[in-house]
Amino acid sequence: MDQFARHIIRFAVHAGNVNDNILCQNFNKIIAGKSLPQYLNLDHDPLFAYHRWQANLRVLEVEEIKTVPGVLVSYPFVERLIRTVRRDYPDHILFWNMVDLELKLSEFEHYYNRERVHASLGGDTPAEVSGESIREQVKLDGFRWETHCRGLVSPPMAA
Repeated sequence: MDQFARHIIRFAVHAGNVNDNILCQNFNKIIAGKSLPQYLNLDHDPLFAYHRWQANLRVLEVEEIKTVPGVLVSYPFVERLIRTVRRDYPDHILFWNMVDLELKLSEFEHYYNRERVHASLGGDTPAEVSGESIREQVKLDGFRWETHCRGLVSPPMAA
């Protein structure tokens, strides 16, 4: 997650136990085709202590910033995103396998970044804060409901 713009970069999913190879593969898949981050905010999960993970960050020249242990306010945007995803999605949507979950999380990512306005961003979407222009001119003579995330969310849209 880009914490400045509250923009989800990408979700990575793996079925089974995660080791250093899987962790590096998922991270490299997330950043593929995007500019490399200068900093990466990480918690104190033992996964991030793997030698291969540390070497991957050194090669990519990404500096890791460790959060303060036990203090959730040291990474509030990520915690809020995790809470939002857990509350709004897996509890209401069934997924059949890893591919199905990735597809549904991709739909949620699109909704979160391009359709869902954020109060902390002044009523803008993360895509708008990132510089993408996605909104149409609003016509106030009518509206319709537009569904997102397989019908979980239905905000009004200008007709």
